[in-house]
Amino acid sequence: MPRKIGFDNEQYLTEQSRAILERVQRFHNKLYLEFGGKLLFDYHAARVLPGFDPNVKMRLLQQLKDQADILLCIHAGDIERKKVRADFGITYDSDAIKLIDDLRDWGLEVLAVVITRYVDQPAAKIFKNKLQRRDIHVCTHPVTKGYPSDVDRIVSDEGYGANGFIETNNPLVVVTGPGPGSGKLATCLSQLYHDYKRGVPSGYAKFETFPIWNLPVKHPVNVAYEAATADLGDFNVIDPFHLEAYHRTAVNYNRDVEVFPVLKRILEKITGSESFYSSPTDMGVNRAGFAITSDEVVQAAAKEEIIRRYFRYACEYAMGVADQKVVQRVERLMKELDLSPEDRAVVDPARRAAAGAQQQQKGHKGVFCGAAVELDSGKIVTGGNSPLMHAASSVVLNAIKELAEIPQKIHLLAPNIIQSIADLKDRILNGKQISLDLEETLIALSISSTTNPTARLAMEQLKALRGCEAHMTHIPPPGDEAGLRKLGVNLTSDPNFPSKNLFLA
Repeated sequence: MPRKIGFDNEQYLTEQSRAILERVQRFHNKLYLEFGGKLLFDYHAARVLPGFDPNVKMRLLQQLKDQADILLCIHAGDIERKKVRADFGITYDSDAIKLIDDLRDWGLEVLAVVITRYVDQPAAKIFKNKLQRRDIHVCTHPVTKGYPSDVDRIVSDEGYGANGFIETNNPLVVVTGPGPGSGKLATCLSQLYHDYKRGVPSGYAKFETFPIWNLPVKHPVNVAYEAATADLGDFNVIDPFHLEAYHRTAVNYNRDVEVFPVLKRILEKITGSESFYSSPTDMGVNRAGFAITSDEVVQAAAKEEIIRRYFRYACEYAMGVADQKVVQRVERLMKELDLSPEDRAVVDPARRAAAGAQQQQKGHKGVFCGAAVELDSGKIVTGGNSPLMHAASSVVLNAIKELAEIPQKIHLLAPNIIQSIADLKDRILNGKQISLDLEETLIALSISSTTNPTARLAMEQLKALRGCEAHMTHIPPPGDEAGLRKLGVNLTSDPNFPSKNLFLA
């Protein structure tokens, strides 16, 4: 059964590219376009807008590459704090480096990397040196003096003028970064300041997929955006400036609305004339709402995403990463839409699988874990942990057997192979955890497939798990989390730990 689609990529590409090029022409062929959200691998958008290509923005850039330069911003504080991008499990500085490589794979080059709010932080300095020694142009911007209230100081040689100017060659300059707060807006305005001093009447616009301005403020897609940014405290509002100027309702988020009066004064100070825009919504070139083909499908998907975010923040709270108020914020959003964690179809089956594992292993000490995966057909497959295998390993093997129509009683991994690996971990490597995590299981499966045709048939089904929904009753240890991420499943877990040990190797 094919997945339901609620979004038309081709229509989106057409609408979005036209809107961007019109904005470039409006500003005499020099536009700084702030790219909000993720440039590549925008899995949030893909989850809430089924049919959205996670790399559609890159396809858009490819269409415009002969007219575009790319600047990549990263906040020095994020480097110093080792802030992590959750969907990849890597730090923001690693994500920035990965983005440069990914862009090159798409035939696009980053003109320069801008490290914003830079005050010689040790980790940021190492990052700068690393890039420069690989022949990547790096520009550092200090904290802007006077920001956000002292406009006269901000728009001066002491403010934006203190930032290095990056020479660009094309009419469109895409300014992106690995996450929110990376300094994209400040970089755009700094470039604008230098341009106007040189007599170049350039412009600024913003490309932000969410919130979708022409959907209701409490539409589940926009509520899902609030859930996704609950740790930042963002929330959606009716744009009062747009309503006053045009007598039309438009949705924006609080930070853009709050900063707009200051931004408008900054733009007027830079240009020496009346602002380009009457509202924060005016600044956007965001056409995602016009490519939605099924409101029913995207509403259902967005509600699912809100529950996912609840589980993620609950786990982050358990690990000490998030505050309880973040969890409570998402709980309030769920109540507004009459949602509960158990509305996620894979949650209760995973919990029943954990109870089943406990029943099968009476007398064994330890934590009993369960996992469940919902296949494209709608069937839910479960698995529990055992002394020799993690629950994630069990459920993936059961799922690919189901997909390959292999009877569950047939072993894909010979018991002696599993035992041999367990012995290696126990007696040779002195490991505390001898059961196979998912990454180890997948390696064992690939080895078995060289001599076992059934294992080879099952392994070919692994790619069918991409995009499937999954839930575990416990926070996955590193080997399970990495394996599930690489398989591309949409994973949630209860905020329980898989072991009483504080350190998991």
